[in-house]
Amino acid sequence: MAPSAQAHKRAHSLLLFEKLLNLRDSASPLNLILDNLEQSAQPLLQEFMRRAKNERAKVVFVSFATIKKPAISDVFIKARGKSLKALAADIVSHVAPPRTNSQNTPASTLQRSLIIIDTLNPLASHFAHLLHSFFTSIITHSVSLVAVYHIDVPPLPLHHFQHSPVSFISVSEYSPDPLTLLTHIATAIFRVSSLYQAIESRRARERSLAEPEWGLREGREGVLIGLRRSNGSGKGGDRMMKNADGVVVEMEMRRRSGRAVEERFVLAQKGGSGSKDREVGWGIILMADHPAFRKSVLGGDDGSEGGEDEEGEGGMQATFNLGLTEKQRRDREGVVLPYFDAQVEIGGGEGGRILYDMGREDDFDEEDDEI
Repeated sequence: MAPSAQAHKRAHSLLLFEKLLNLRDSASPLNLILDNLEQSAQPLLQEFMRRAKNERAKVVFVSFATIKKPAISDVFIKARGKSLKALAADIVSHVAPPRTNSQNTPASTLQRSLIIIDTLNPLASHFAHLLHSFFTSIITHSVSLVAVYHIDVPPLPLHHFQHSPVSFISVSEYSPDPLTLLTHIATAIFRVSSLYQAIESRRARERSLAEPEWGLREGREGVLIGLRRSNGSGKGGDRMMKNADGVVVEMEMRRRSGRAVEERFVLAQKGGSGSKDREVGWGIILMADHPAFRKSVLGGDDGSEGGEDEEGEGGMQATFNLGLTEKQRRDREGVVLPYFDAQVEIGGGEGGRILYDMGREDDFDEEDDEI
């Protein structure tokens, strides 16, 4: 039996995500990861670097906020305080040189390189108008770039550039903000969020309650505590929290035709959250296939998978049973409907005739009797 269109779409989305992570065929030269205080992009960055090492690619880590060199990276570049031109020259010196017309070396024999930029916020605040040319100067056919942008860090105000040495360049209130510019030029965008928060929001929606807020959206004064969890409450609460260790990744892939492919995935660490081996990697599944989203989080504690009713037939997912037991079916068949006797003589031209027996309290009026 041929697979359904939905199954084909799901398999295609998984293969596309794997292709982006493995840097295959230069599927996306510029990958942008958007994170926030509640969920760091570190797990996705680690997976990019781990797979690059498996493909024997050179990992160049450009640091604006990272103090210590990641163990999995090959080159560590401290970018803070450098001009944009000097930073680009430093990065290019550590990656494979671009092929010229005089070189007959095929592209497949050149060592691939992965450039990681831990945060684009400093560059986007000072040199947003030069980012496109900066990316063009460091990305070649054998180089892929993965950069992180913190969406909850506000950009610098306009008056900051009045006394800046680059103030002669057009920086005005009509210029697009850095996030809009980056999402426009990126070929693939990954928005990461907490799986625990996604599960809690879904639980609230199914109970018709207001969705909880975290981080800056809480509007509380004081220290922000990210990813703070509470014990699962209600039936199945502990079971849902057991599956809450992971990262939700919303992928948006821009094809050359202009069509965008969007899908949501879950990165779950292999071996569990307590695993000490950081080289194990992360498992990838579609968000719709995750246990917390494949069935109702308000369901009972029978442990059965959702998507199918008790008879094994596909049906609507609900928090209560819509089926009938055998006794209920027999009782339903034995119910005599009102005016059933008037329907047995349909073939004699009397179909639809209403039979009514007058009671003692009824007042019969002959003018109203038209039968």
